[in-house]
Amino acid sequence: MTLNDAVSPDLAELAETCGVATSYQDARGVRQEISARTLHAVLTAMGIRTGDDDETGTAVRSALEDVRLRPWRRVLAPTVVARQGIATACDVHVPRGATVTLSVHLEDSADALDLGSPGAPLESRDVDGMLTDRVRVEIPASLPPGWHRLAVVLTDPPGATAGPGRSRTVEATLLVSPRSVPVPADLDSRRAVGLATQLYQVRSQRSWGVGDLADLTELAGWAGRDLGADFVLVNPMHSGEPFPPVEPSPYLPTTRRFASPLYLRPEQVAEYSALTPGDRRQVDDLARSRYPGNAADSIDRDASWAAKLDALRIMFEVPLSRERAEEFEAFTSEQGPGLHRFATWCALAAEHGPDWSRWPARLQDPESDAVAVFARDHSGEVRFHQWQQWLVAQQRAQAQQEALTAGMRLGILHDLAVGVHPTGADAWALHRSLARGVTVGAPPDAYNQRGQDWSQPPLRPDALAEEGYGPFRDIVRAALRDSGGVRIDHILGLFRLWWIPTGRPPTEGTYVHYDQEAMLGVLALEASRAGAVVVGEDLGTVAPGVREELAERGVLGTSVMWFEQQDDGPLPPEEYRRLCMASVTTHDLPPTAGYLDLAHVDIREALGQLTGDVDQERRDASLEIRSYSDAVRARGLVEGDTTEDLVVAMHRFLSAAPSLLLAVSVADLVGDRRPVNMPGTSDEYPNWRVPLSDSRGELVSLEDLVGAPGARLVVDAARGLSGLSGG
Repeated sequence: MTLNDAVSPDLAELAETCGVATSYQDARGVRQEISARTLHAVLTAMGIRTGDDDETGTAVRSALEDVRLRPWRRVLAPTVVARQGIATACDVHVPRGATVTLSVHLEDSADALDLGSPGAPLESRDVDGMLTDRVRVEIPASLPPGWHRLAVVLTDPPGATAGPGRSRTVEATLLVSPRSVPVPADLDSRRAVGLATQLYQVRSQRSWGVGDLADLTELAGWAGRDLGADFVLVNPMHSGEPFPPVEPSPYLPTTRRFASPLYLRPEQVAEYSALTPGDRRQVDDLARSRYPGNAADSIDRDASWAAKLDALRIMFEVPLSRERAEEFEAFTSEQGPGLHRFATWCALAAEHGPDWSRWPARLQDPESDAVAVFARDHSGEVRFHQWQQWLVAQQRAQAQQEALTAGMRLGILHDLAVGVHPTGADAWALHRSLARGVTVGAPPDAYNQRGQDWSQPPLRPDALAEEGYGPFRDIVRAALRDSGGVRIDHILGLFRLWWIPTGRPPTEGTYVHYDQEAMLGVLALEASRAGAVVVGEDLGTVAPGVREELAERGVLGTSVMWFEQQDDGPLPPEEYRRLCMASVTTHDLPPTAGYLDLAHVDIREALGQLTGDVDQERRDASLEIRSYSDAVRARGLVEGDTTEDLVVAMHRFLSAAPSLLLAVSVADLVGDRRPVNMPGTSDEYPNWRVPLSDSRGELVSLEDLVGAPGARLVVDAARGLSGLSGG
């Protein structure tokens, strides 16, 4: 056994102390051991020097001792997490003989709550030559939810080297979350049925080649008034590159806090109406130049974004009215330094390209003087990108208002991606919070037998705590702005993420654990304040107890029909979870018609993704589909043998589930067969660039969708309103 393979007891303890798994159970329930090479790489990414070429293990032992002493070397943990209604114990580390008093400073209040002094020491040890006591204080259960501050005032004991009687104050973030995300009361009496769509696919005659927020507004109005839908779930709308070319995947954005101006409809910007006739003609000509793109069998984001940028620059020159100027200033003030830093990155990207790692060294640190000088010297360009974010916020708010006006109970549900581009805006702005030298992905499972590498840098658990979970809070707040809820992609990442050392295959990664109490606490607090529902995509390899913990915190899970199986066939829908969003399919699978036609097997075979016998894979998939078609026929839910009949029947089958939310893919309304994404691929398949089409492969516009005869049939089946009844 080589050094890179062997895991010493000290290395194993160091990894486990830092939340790095030394083994895991794979999708088949088989225990897999993690190599020493992987552990060294992951620990290094967390800022821990392990000296992976040190055969004596001295570096590992030194790192282990340092990690053991970390909590003792600080008075308070950087973040203390509590739940409303539950008293929480908090450890404080103080020099022997010091006088200690504690208080809580409540959010949005000048008052402080005195917690008094802690009791007798629970434990003592020598820390860097100083006898240090661990004492405990109780955070009262009566504190309201909020982002509070916990303060400790220490007065040094007689004989202290710094002088007796010297006082100092140490503070920590005190996050008090509600016990759970409240579920809207009316969902208990009547489930919410809605649509799920990849917005860029839904193009109208006046789109600029990409489905946009004006299209979403029309889609939501139609779905609410004509179909009785309660929500529209859309793909992540996070911002991509500020200039073409644009990354096609909505799940690999440059930032998760700010939205993509690509989804703007320029003609609906208020300043459009104030353009001079000549400037308006220019904007109209740019729009008309992109109308042919709506008839193209591919989503061309680059051409659309280039035209919109030109139009937006023309409108940016229009002076804002006094009222609009005040609204803009209020928006930038509310968004604070985060927006300014993002807009600065956009301006820097215009001069140096979107890969910040290739910028001059003086500009790679967002807190450097050189960056501040650049932002000042390019204030107009910075303001242009701030202005775009303001426009997106306005058009998103209009879509949500139209959805609610049309009778939807929830309105727009936004999707939160699991990570960001490794060289994009967040990777630059959050450079102290992200791990380097690793990417996020997933271990092998039945659908991705080689595992997945999503090419995204993970947030460091220790850095999140140091920053009071502010980066994660800001991301969640942005997703919940002007929405009825959020779907969190791979919510299992709030518990653990699969870290893959750079340059290694996904099979050589390991899980890194996060403080789930803190992560779920942030989510519960922000969602309760927004009055929004939270749906967690909890598919894949799920650790024991995770789904139970999510349910306890009021977070809905995800049930995709094809994944809900038991030993003898499909799980009866009556046995689905109540606290979940159920659907027949998802964006990582083909639309239902395509799945029934084995499109997922055909494409994976063509791409060389299947590691086993292809014929056996096809037989297994056919048997799975037959088991579901037999199940719906046994209930008397289908008449006829066409694929379209089965699509409707399977939504009728799903209507028997007790799930609080039921999502119907817009692709299923028109019989689309092509998947929008094939996990585990990049350019081998046109991921995220496939437009909406019907069963014959002909393009479907928003106008076609609104008039599609099968749309109401599928939605009514999901609502349990169609004529057939189960036997």
